[in-house]
Amino acid sequence: MRYWLFKSEPAAFSIGDLARRNNRTEHWDGVRNFQARNFMRDEMRAGDLGFLYHSSCAEPAIVGIVKIVRPGYPDFTAFDPLDAHYDPKSTPQRPLWYMVDVRLEREFRQPVTLRALKTHPALSRMRLLARGNRLSVMPVERREWDYILKLARR
Repeated sequence: MRYWLFKSEPAAFSIGDLARRNNRTEHWDGVRNFQARNFMRDEMRAGDLGFLYHSSCAEPAIVGIVKIVRPGYPDFTAFDPLDAHYDPKSTPQRPLWYMVDVRLEREFRQPVTLRALKTHPALSRMRLLARGNRLSVMPVERREWDYILKLARR
């Protein structure tokens, strides 16, 4: 099993939005970074777990856990000229972009804020905390995962 972090701006798609979806499941679309795409296309597997992280908001934080229930497949939003994530270079025959389906496993009672994450030396090498990291999807090391789960239980 691998562990991941999925960033989302809550104004665009929040943990509450995911909770309201049928079976608390939704495709994770619109990723337009090749490194993040490669994680989704090549490395994510059904059963992997991820943190859902709210970004670009008053208090960025890890707000819950999702499970990957369908591994990478072509992101169909790239094929639709009316969709905000349209990419004319991506076609059904030669897709550039991929997505996965995630299901909400649980929402944290108390979010683990970015500010709190930065205060823990055990997390100092976490990709999320790296200077200049803008990836919307990234791996999380098992030791980081376990440590953050302990923070979430406080």
